[in-house]
Amino acid sequence: MEDPVGKGGQASSGADGAVAAGTTVSLAERARADGVRFILATFTTLTGKPCSKLMPVEAADELQSSGAGFAGFAAGAMGQQPRDPDIIAMPDLDSYTPLDFLRPGLAMVHCDPHVNGAPYAFAPRVILKKALADASSEGFDLVAGAEVEYFLLRRGADGVLHTADEQDNAGQPCYDSRGLTRMYDHLTAVSDAMNGLGWAPYASDHEDGNGQFEQNFAYSDALTTADRVITLRYLLQMMADQRGMVASFMPKPFTDRTGSGLHLHLSLWRNGLELFPQSSADEYGLGLDPVAYQFIAGLLQHAPALHALANPTVNSYKRTGATTTASGATWAPRFASYGGNDRTHLVRVPDGHRVEFRGADGAANPYLAAAGALAAGMDGVARELDPGAPGVAEAGASLPRTLLDAVHEFESDPVMRAVMDVVDPAAGVSAYYAELKRAEFYDWHSAVSQWEVDRYLV
Repeated sequence: MEDPVGKGGQASSGADGAVAAGTTVSLAERARADGVRFILATFTTLTGKPCSKLMPVEAADELQSSGAGFAGFAAGAMGQQPRDPDIIAMPDLDSYTPLDFLRPGLAMVHCDPHVNGAPYAFAPRVILKKALADASSEGFDLVAGAEVEYFLLRRGADGVLHTADEQDNAGQPCYDSRGLTRMYDHLTAVSDAMNGLGWAPYASDHEDGNGQFEQNFAYSDALTTADRVITLRYLLQMMADQRGMVASFMPKPFTDRTGSGLHLHLSLWRNGLELFPQSSADEYGLGLDPVAYQFIAGLLQHAPALHALANPTVNSYKRTGATTTASGATWAPRFASYGGNDRTHLVRVPDGHRVEFRGADGAANPYLAAAGALAAGMDGVARELDPGAPGVAEAGASLPRTLLDAVHEFESDPVMRAVMDVVDPAAGVSAYYAELKRAEFYDWHSAVSQWEVDRYLV
């Protein structure tokens, strides 16, 4: 529930011990200088699965020049069949991240998948890079912060997952000092790791659900932030595993607890200057420039279709559809509305320098969620849309109630389809993604649940 984008100021520079843009230092030279022995060459699938090859530093020059080969069909949701040519993951040196605190001599570098020598249209990181490049060609740059929420759990002898901290059973555990202190070793280790990487972490807190936490780091350009979300999820899961715990980003692992979100704090910049702060034409009194209101209007108009990217699983809609939790609130928006410093809205305006899109959840692929939010907002700017006056959440349009509903909205929204097809309109990425999510819904629908047994058996 913290705010990853600070007031004013410049976007943070540098990333992850990254090689500066335009540097002549090779990946191998940087890795050897850091004492790295092995590099995780990593990309994500459309479902957000991190895929890697563990490569010795002796192969770093070859990785940099020729990439790492993957059988795309085996990796998962990447638009390939077994007969298709390999995906070649080409490293982005600006994303180089030493992970010595996790395993001595380990590093990670995020990669852009290519096929037949061209950036691959089904690759989420490639999609976001192209969306950002298109916006930049129009004079706009997207700065983003992200709130990564997750649960810390333990698996019992019966295989059932329980809250890792057995004493974390208060009715309203949010911000509880005692719960934070009992998880001190894990939380501080993660914070120290982020600090060492130059991410400028500034807070860890106990979230609204028992066993739920959030750890915040400074904002940056949207690509760097998306890379960091993928890296942080990996770190959280590995560091929790070292302590016998399970870190889960499942949107709604417990019926009676608050779900986990991936709130995005967004602002547009031009020539190094922020565009959102108040001007003399602040019609609605939230401290924003007209372009910010147009951006908000785009987010609201495309929110139903954007949900297919920001809430991409069947379980996602158990979070957004919840009406209450044990703590008394769900903190998940159910309507496409906006307002000031009010967490009941889909789009919250905490101050005059950013908007918070609260629609995405812990299952969201950060590259796709950011690309979708950018496309929605930029459509609002291009058409000079008006969001109307801020109001109460319930006054907004209803959001999709199931993944299948969201897929229908996605298929009927040309702007959201276009952002998925942005790399190669002929590749059919949007159609593939819609069918992938439709099949996921029907897979779930065909499985008999305990709820059905309890309700219909006799």
